[in-house]
Amino acid sequence: MRIGVDVMGGDNAPDEILKGCFAAIPKMAAGDQLVLIGDGPMIDEAISERGIDRAMIEVVPTTEVIGMDEPPVDAVRAKKDSSIVVMGRMASPKQPNRLDAVISAGNTGACVAAAQLHMRRLEGVIRPGIAVTVPTFAGPIVLIDVGANIEPKAHHLAQYGVMGDIYARRVLGIASPRVALMNVGGEEQKGTQEMRDARDLLRMTDGLQFSGFVEGRGVFDGEADVVITDGIVGNVMLKMAEGLSSGIFKALAKEVFAIDPTLASRLEPVVKSLYAKYDYHEHGGAPLMGVNGVCLISHGSSVARTITSAVRRARSFVDLGVNNEIVERLAAAQHLIA
Repeated sequence: MRIGVDVMGGDNAPDEILKGCFAAIPKMAAGDQLVLIGDGPMIDEAISERGIDRAMIEVVPTTEVIGMDEPPVDAVRAKKDSSIVVMGRMASPKQPNRLDAVISAGNTGACVAAAQLHMRRLEGVIRPGIAVTVPTFAGPIVLIDVGANIEPKAHHLAQYGVMGDIYARRVLGIASPRVALMNVGGEEQKGTQEMRDARDLLRMTDGLQFSGFVEGRGVFDGEADVVITDGIVGNVMLKMAEGLSSGIFKALAKEVFAIDPTLASRLEPVVKSLYAKYDYHEHGGAPLMGVNGVCLISHGSSVARTITSAVRRARSFVDLGVNNEIVERLAAAQHLIA
């Protein structure tokens, strides 16, 4: 399996990205290969300095970088030799030796644009969406979309329900996921017309355990296993949850230490265990569901262990055959294909 990594993408690139890639190599299977895309001389120097075996590495040099703050579509069109664009091109179905999966912690919009331009969409998919595993008090759930589609139509949202259901079954192992649509209330008349239309489409879809609308507070109470939303609400919700969980753990540690330093040392293993469950670094990256291939988008502030986790997740995602089921399920639900 060949996994491509955008070495230049992310707030901590390239050092942390490379460290994460190098740490992933011993955990890869025989015959696997990491394709490192970015500043060739810099990558070669890092490999030499660390004495990394090149047998499992290929370096693809590029001359341009898309910044985190650049307009995504314009940047993808203008910077054809950027690491993100080259990565997407190498994952194209038209390539004879295409990459099996790609990973980037860079500009999310540019990753989405490059993936759609070169990898293209799966048959039947209208708009890809980013699916994230979110830990809740009732267990992990799937949140889709978290940034790829900020103005979704009803058909987009309904398709996210199908893709989220597949993700929950195959990746999280939930036998019969409860699917819900994020709204400002659970009442039938609430929300925009697009949301109400999406609700009706989801109700017509065989094989979905659709429960209707869900409010924000219901997400963490375990009222659904798959939560559908637009890219803006999903992204804001995800980052608020990250900030809140981090703040709670820091505040808890500070208060306990102030009351009893001895108690703090005894509780440290418990706190670390809990924090790991709510730490996005452990999840590695979020798949861009609906593209013809595997594209994982990692957090912009990814560190080495984030990338190591992403490499592991990319490999398992390929093996799970998620894309084949997406095509089959959408073909059987023609009312979702506008």
